[in-house]
This record gives sequence, structure tokens and C-alpha cells, in this order.
Amino acid sequence: MRYSLSQRLIAEFVGTAFLLATVVGSGIMGESLAGGNVAIALLGNTIATGAILAVLILVFGPISGAHFNPAVTLSFAVQKAIPPGDAAAYVLCQAVAAVLGVALAHFMFSEPILSLGIKERAGSGQVVAEMVAAFGLVATILGCLRARPEAVPYAVGLFITAGYWFTSSTSFANPAVTFARSFTTTFTGIRPTDTPAFIVAQIVGALLATALFVWVLKPTAENS
Repeated sequence: MRYSLSQRLIAEFVGTAFLLATVVGSGIMGESLAGGNVAIALLGNTIATGAILAVLILVFGPISGAHFNPAVTLSFAVQKAIPPGDAAAYVLCQAVAAVLGVALAHFMFSEPILSLGIKERAGSGQVVAEMVAAFGLVATILGCLRARPEAVPYAVGLFITAGYWFTSSTSFANPAVTFARSFTTTFTGIRPTDTPAFIVAQIVGALLATALFVWVLKPTAENS
């Protein structure tokens, strides 16, 4: 079944807003219940994020592809799987919805609706971690789409769950998420000055994964 652009944009908007409400909201809840134990707070944040990703992709994947992420949209645009105009609309929709999701989480937890982030996330290690996280996320999507498309929701949720713990940046892996998280001073926040390097690294990682997997998955005379 084919869906109109407006239907797909609504799916991207609602899905991205729910994703950010979960990321930020679970961070607030985790920190408030952890009694100062950062590991427990991060664990709560991790579980909620991985779980909601699987659910959102199951719900909205058949409609819009469930990108919720400009880096993923860019990957599909490079592969000409989505027209440039549609891709631009997706990215704009994702960015606006992400900020709305942060505002919604803040409202639910009686925080200021939006406030500039103060949490430092800087340094070459964290920037490289974001490139690795975005590379792994796009690789997960492209690899599963070829071999096991029904596994994409669970594979993405599991990759991000793992990424929270094996990357020094806690695996933002998403320019819209990074931008939106610069508007919270809570557990999952990031300083606005740190966001450009994260976003550039995420785009580079996504493009590298796209180039590699387009080549790796290209049929040859031997396996055609």
C-alpha cells in the first residue's frame, strides 16, 4: 500500500515526537529514581529508548519507513529510495517534532518547557563515538532490510540499547535527536555548542555506512 506524503510526514512527526518524549522523559524519571546512581539512571534511559524504538518502527514503518532520523533519511536519499523533496520534508518534520517531544517530556515532568542544554559532551572521543554510532545504526538498517526486513524494529532497538553503553557519547546517532536534546538541562541534555560536531560526525558515519553497504550488498555475476 502506498501512502501520500502528508500521511508519511504525520507518521514521521508523531514517531519522532514520541521518541524524544521517551528519551528525555525516561532520563528525567531514571535520574529522579536512581538516588544519584548514574549507572542506574542510564540503564532506565537505555531500556525505555530501545523499547520505544522497536514499537515505533513496528507502528510507523509500513507508513513512512520510520526514519525518525535525518541521517537515515539522507542514507535513503543517497540511494534514491526517497525523492530529494520528500527527504527535505522528512528532515524538517523530524527536527520540529523532536523539539516538540522534548517540550512534551518537560511538561509531563513539570520542567521548563524548553531550556538550553548545559551538559558538556565534547572531545574527539565522543565525536568519533557518534560517527561509529551512526555508522552502526545505518548498517543495521541496511543489512536487515536486505536479509531480514521483519527484524529491523528489534535490531534497531537492540543496537541503540547497546550503543548507549559501548559508546562514550551514549549513542545519539541522530541529528534531530541531537538538536532537540540541546533544549533540555536534564539527564539527556547536551550543550548547544557541542551539537555541530556531533551532527557532522553522525552524517559522516551514515554516509560511510551507506557507501559500504551499497557496495557489499550489490549483486555480482557470481551470486546473481
